[in-house]
Amino acid sequence: MSVDRRTQIMDAATKSFSMFGYKATTMDQVARIANVGKGTIYTFFANKEELFDDILQGVIAEMKRITEQKIRKDQAFFENLYDALDGLLEFRVEHELLIKLAQEVREFGTPQAREAMQRVENAILDYMERQVEHATIQGEIREVDAKVASFVLLKLYITLTLEWSKQHDPMDKDDIKSYIRLFFAEGLLPK
Repeated sequence: MSVDRRTQIMDAATKSFSMFGYKATTMDQVARIANVGKGTIYTFFANKEELFDDILQGVIAEMKRITEQKIRKDQAFFENLYDALDGLLEFRVEHELLIKLAQEVREFGTPQAREAMQRVENAILDYMERQVEHATIQGEIREVDAKVASFVLLKLYITLTLEWSKQHDPMDKDDIKSYIRLFFAEGLLPK
């Protein structure tokens, strides 16, 4: 029964954070949505921050699962990278909690929402860093600082997929891939 209540509370909290954001979500609200007493929540979570952290850890774990599904050993580094980034971007754009947190950061600058979005980005960067290091060891790309390369790749990808379309017609995935190859990949390929 405890596991069911905990899951019920987590589901209700995810719904509340996704609808109202971090700042506007209260434990009373979560209790109402979960149809439990507020005290029941405190048997599982010390406070709103702990509850939110558990939910965010679940989101990050789901993102890791998505990237692992996209990686194919028979594909080259950049193809795997494109596939993984496409999967992560689709997840991030479609996931209601991440959409609401990004909106909350833009509109209110809520520190907890900003920190959550940074944790999500850091999880992506950690994953990319490992992939860059692996590709370097395999000789698919030349030796580079994996942290810098991952950061630039992610920012370029986000810029071409999200930022560009705010002022121009959106690019399709093949165009984005060709520009990443033009600006970045051709400089990393072994000589």
